[in-house]
Amino acid sequence: MPAVRPEARPEHWELDDAGRRGAETLRQVIPQGALLISSEEPKARQTLEPSGNVLTDARFNEVSRDEPYDGDFRARRRSYITGTNHPGWEPRRQVTARFGTAIEFWVSIAAGRPLIVATHGMAMTLWLTTAANLADPAAFWADLRLPDLFEVNPGTRTVNRVLSPLLFQVR
Repeated sequence: MPAVRPEARPEHWELDDAGRRGAETLRQVIPQGALLISSEEPKARQTLEPSGNVLTDARFNEVSRDEPYDGDFRARRRSYITGTNHPGWEPRRQVTARFGTAIEFWVSIAAGRPLIVATHGMAMTLWLTTAANLADPAAFWADLRLPDLFEVNPGTRTVNRVLSPLLFQVR
């Protein structure tokens, strides 16, 4: 979980204490020698830092958006994922294109090593909707946990949550 600060934009938030503990649990399930990449947002980078050296790539940043702090952000975000255009929000096609390009780039750099990407819910969900044909993108997004870890195989177009008792103790 991020340390939510209304005076700061979400892309500047850092992990709170529970989020840091969650990041520590991921260290136990992330394969040794994996290539670790995160968005440029501190909370994403900090999620992987206990597991090793983390490189950053802005293409994994969350959806760029003009979103008020108050109100029902979950409803706004869910409607965006399912196709509603909000003024000031990054077009969905642009998100999936940048995310997909970044995945292709880092897969080639990883050269067969596991690739671990720390990113954000809306951006990841939009890309997975295209890359893995998510049956219900809104339900997938709503079920995301913090932290969460998925194994994605673009070749078979599958997404599987990595189940670990460690991940569920953080909640």
